[in-house]
Amino acid sequence: MSSGTYYAGKVVASDLVDKYAPLVKKVAQHLLGRLPQTVMLDDLIQAGMIGLIEASQKFDDSKGASFETYASIRIRGAMLDEVRRYDWAPRSVHRNSRRVTDAIKQVEIRTGRDARDHEIAAEMGVTVEEYNHYIQDTAGTKLFSFDEITGNEDNSFELPDESSPIPEAAVEGGAFQEALAEAIAGLPEREQMVLALYYTEGLNLKEIGVVLNVSESRVSQIHSQAALRLRSRLSEWK
Repeated sequence: MSSGTYYAGKVVASDLVDKYAPLVKKVAQHLLGRLPQTVMLDDLIQAGMIGLIEASQKFDDSKGASFETYASIRIRGAMLDEVRRYDWAPRSVHRNSRRVTDAIKQVEIRTGRDARDHEIAAEMGVTVEEYNHYIQDTAGTKLFSFDEITGNEDNSFELPDESSPIPEAAVEGGAFQEALAEAIAGLPEREQMVLALYYTEGLNLKEIGVVLNVSESRVSQIHSQAALRLRSRLSEWK
């Protein structure tokens, strides 16, 4: 039996926590480059340690996954929870974000193609300049991640029981992944490129700007618009 430490009313598997504590810093450093500059590394590490402790309490090795994989997900989720907890964006920003999403959906249903900036603005009843301002506000104050695009903002995670018949949730998850891949493939080329460079290649916004020969703020705007477009196209999955 693993040695344990009494923490916050529960016994923690201290050997697991000690062994995987460096993983918390690794995840925090990787995530930090994708977050607003106001986010501090120490805050992420503190939140991540709580995620690691929770992982050590809840991990079940009979599910077939490694502890490191499971812990990484819990650690990252705890860090994103911490960032979202201090989302000080005014309600108007969130409201306008939803308005943009709804407008994109209506235009694309009506036209059968990618909604263009001036069409989205017209659907919202605002000028293109006002629309761009909404996108910039969203980019500057709201963290977008694929967790949020999918609506999985509570960061819940359960490992499937491989000994049981295929769970409905696993089937739905596989179907969603196909829908997400299809939605990404259907994005305008520049939005696809920004997402690929950001999420797959791990480039930050400034580096992507150099690749695309545009400003960092423009990359941020393209990223936010891509996220809103995906959220619109995947709204039936929320």
